Amino acid sequence: MANIDRILEIMSRLRDPEGGCPWDLEQSFETIVLHTIEEAYEVADCIERGSLAELPGELGDLLFQVVFYAQLGREQKLFNFEEILHALETKLTSRHPHVFANDSVSSADEQARRWEETKAAERAASSDLQPHSELNGVPRGLPALTRARKLQQRASRVGFDWPNITGVRDKVVEELEEVDAAIAEGSNEHIAEEMGDLLFACVNWARHLGVEPESALRAASRKFSHRFRFVENALRDADIDIGSASLETMDELWNEAKRLERN
Repeated sequence: MANIDRILEIMSRLRDPEGGCPWDLEQSFETIVLHTIEEAYEVADCIERGSLAELPGELGDLLFQVVFYAQLGREQKLFNFEEILHALETKLTSRHPHVFANDSVSSADEQARRWEETKAAERAASSDLQPHSELNGVPRGLPALTRARKLQQRASRVGFDWPNITGVRDKVVEELEEVDAAIAEGSNEHIAEEMGDLLFACVNWARHLGVEPESALRAASRKFSHRFRFVENALRDADIDIGSASLETMDELWNEAKRLERN
């Protein structure tokens, strides 16, 4: 624990009103949230790019967010770092009775089901003033695709789900037709609503196909970025300004990028 003690000491120094860092002193629970999300995405990006040599540094940045919250909690006499560790220890042991108690599981799927059951029991036993709902505990701050999938998974656990993937695909087609109808109507508000329904249906389709929608879209974005950069570089090599290049030229280069990927 010597290293973490040193990090806690550094964090305390950064928040010291006498000689601390002005930026750190200005922060609060609310202002740190966006930095936490950003650091989590940088960890994901590092892994997706296969840059594992950079991973310790990115994980350190993410850990620093926890340390920052612990310092804020200690200052406000809400909690400290030791209480965070204790909560984590309790949660890990209680959710793995097949490891730390006399329970047993036969497969990873059964363990996943047990995990969700334990979390549901924890939510039911919490002091949250919200009426009980299977959807309680799905954070509103999650990326939209991830939150949609989690909401659908929760509903599915109590049987509110399509019985087969054909119905899911038909729902996507139905929502696409409703987007077309909204476009014909000409209401931007209605178009946005129907587009949201279409995206939600696509997430459901991905879920039924065993595809994680957030990861799939991130991969598609990386692919788009790679191909578009190829187009930019090819135009630059040909001494053609991208702003004056024809769509046909750019489309030919785009298809060339796709061919190179396949090869």
